[in-house]
Amino acid sequence: MWVPPRLLFLKAWKISAQRSTAMLLSPSSSTQRSPTKMLDRVLSSRRYAPYADESAVENDVVADESKIKKHLPFSFFTTRITNYLTRTGPVWPCLLILALVLLLIFSLIFNSRRVVCVSPYDPVSRTGFFGFDGLESDFGSLGVPWCKSKHGKTVEWTTKDLIKGLEVFIPVYETRPIKNNMYGMGFDHSFGLWFIAQWLKPDLMIESGAFKGHSTWVLRQAMPDTPIITLTPKHPGKFLKKGPAYVDGNCTYFTGKDFLDFGNVDWGKVMKKHGITDLSRVLIFFDDHQNELKRVTQALEAGFQHIIFEDNYDTGTGDHYSLRQICDQSYIRGGGHSCFKDSDEARIRSKRKKFWEKAVNIEELCGPGEAWWGVRGYMHDNFTKSSKKISYSEHFQNSRFVESILDVYWEVPPVAGPSLTHQTRYDPARAVTPIVEDGRYGLFNRLGLTRLDPSVFNGYTQMVYVQISNQ
Repeated sequence: MWVPPRLLFLKAWKISAQRSTAMLLSPSSSTQRSPTKMLDRVLSSRRYAPYADESAVENDVVADESKIKKHLPFSFFTTRITNYLTRTGPVWPCLLILALVLLLIFSLIFNSRRVVCVSPYDPVSRTGFFGFDGLESDFGSLGVPWCKSKHGKTVEWTTKDLIKGLEVFIPVYETRPIKNNMYGMGFDHSFGLWFIAQWLKPDLMIESGAFKGHSTWVLRQAMPDTPIITLTPKHPGKFLKKGPAYVDGNCTYFTGKDFLDFGNVDWGKVMKKHGITDLSRVLIFFDDHQNELKRVTQALEAGFQHIIFEDNYDTGTGDHYSLRQICDQSYIRGGGHSCFKDSDEARIRSKRKKFWEKAVNIEELCGPGEAWWGVRGYMHDNFTKSSKKISYSEHFQNSRFVESILDVYWEVPPVAGPSLTHQTRYDPARAVTPIVEDGRYGLFNRLGLTRLDPSVFNGYTQMVYVQISNQ
C-alpha cells in the first residue's frame, strides 16, 4: 500500500516526540538525583560558611554593588526621579522649597547675634559687621584701657540693676525741659549720672560746670530733696532768653560775679554751712573740661571720695587730660600704642576712621618722637587753653599716683549697641560692653528706647565714676 511521504514524515515525528516525553518522565534514580544535586551546589555557592569572615563577605557584596552601580547610566537615575515626581505630584518640590526657606530663616536668626553681638575682648570672634571691619560692633578689639584700683574693688551694681534703672529713667527723661541739649549731655551720660546719684543717695551733690542746667535737672530727678551746689561761670537762667533752661530752687549757685573755681573754694566752710560732717556722703560731678588729674588732686585734698567725670576722653581726643588717658599704659591690657604706620593697629584705626567720627588714626594719635600719651604727647587743660608737653616718664608717674589713691574705677557703659542706637560718633572698639547689646532689639524696644530720637545717643565720651581715698 502506497503511503504518501508527507504522512510517513508526520508519523515518524510523532513517534520520536512520544519517546522523548517518556524519557523525561522516566522514574529512573539517576534522572531524579541530578537536578537536586545541582540545586544544592548552586545554593551552597551563594551561602557563606558559619565560621567565615563576615567583613570579607560584606566587602565582596559592596564591591559587587559598586560595580553594578558604576555601569548604570546617568539617565537611569534621572528617569527614576522623574517617574517618582510624576507619581507624587507637586508635593515634594513644594516641601523642598519650604525646607530651604526655613533653613535660610533659621540661619539668619542664629547668625544675627553672632554678627553684631560679640564678647568684650575677643578680637578673633569679630569677623565684621555686614562684611566691613569698620562697621562691626567689636567692643574692645583695639583695647579698652582702665585704671587699676589699689584693692581690686568694683561697684556694687550689676547689669540687671542698670536695666531696671533704665525702665525707671526713660519715662523721666522724656519729661526733660531741655529737649535739644546740643553741646551738653545726651541720654547715655544723663542715665549714668542719674543712676549713680540715685544708687549712692548722697547728702550733698556738687557740680562743676552746668551749662543750661540739664545736669542739675538730672541730679534733682535722682535726689528730689538733696541740696545741690553748682559752680559755673554763667548762670543757667541767662539761657532762658534764648530757649529752654533749668534753674533749681534748692541749689546754691556760684556763678557770674560769685563764681569760684572748684580748687579755690573753701570747702570746709561750705560743708559746715550745709551741715555736712561726713564727706564720704558727698558726690561731685565734673563737667568743666579741666585736667582730671588736677581735679582728682583737689578733691582728695578737700577730703571728698565720690567723683564722676562726664568727659573721660580717650587717648588722642578731647580738650583736657583725662583719667582714661592717664591709665592708658603699656602694662594695662588695652593700653599703650604703636606709632608704626605699617602696624596692625595703624591698619585697623585707618579703616575704623571711615565709619566712626571720633575714631583716631595713627596720624592723629601720635606726635613728634612717636609720643602717643594724652593728645599727641600733650596734657591739655581748660578747654585746651593751657597745654603742656609731657614726657612718657611723667605720664607713667601720673598713672602710678592715680592707682595709689584709687578705690573704684567704673566707666559708664553705652546704653545700647550702635546698631540699635544708630550712633556714628564714638568708636565702639574703644568702649566697654553696652547695657543692651547689639542684637537685643526686643529688650531695646521693651525698655522704650525706640521712642527716643537717635540723636540723643550721639554724645558718649566714656563717662567714669571713681572712688578715691588716701588710706
